Amino acid sequence: MNAKYPLIFLGSDHGGRELRWQIRDRLISLGYPVDDSLSIDTEEMTDYPDVAHAVARAIQRNSGALGILLCGSGIGMSIAANRHAGIRAALCTTEYHAKLSRQHNFANVLCLGARLTGADLAWEIVDTFLHTAASSVERHERRVNKIDTEY
Repeated sequence: MNAKYPLIFLGSDHGGRELRWQIRDRLISLGYPVDDSLSIDTEEMTDYPDVAHAVARAIQRNSGALGILLCGSGIGMSIAANRHAGIRAALCTTEYHAKLSRQHNFANVLCLGARLTGADLAWEIVDTFLHTAASSVERHERRVNKIDTEY
């Protein structure tokens, strides 16, 4: 495990596969520890909930790990991942979304829509997500604790 960077679990369905590969290669080139084993790499159709659940469970088992999930729109992945306790998956379409999701909501999974977000913007969103820390402002922690409360 690389002490400088968190472990990142990548996952995609068939719609996000190519963008996932681009993100994976860039992360690895920068020294991030990446687990890209939870997706298939064939042209076969993949059900996005299967991948989202696998990544969410992996993050639950690995304290401090982060996830990046990609499907055509990013919506399905975010809905499925957020079904898991302790997972705060954010569908981000801008760098500002990525920044706020980490600062204010302590997001630990970034969801991207590969059919809606170009590769350059996707990388900027990933980079912002990975380089933004959670806020130390009490109201943000209080609100995240309320999110994590089961009803």
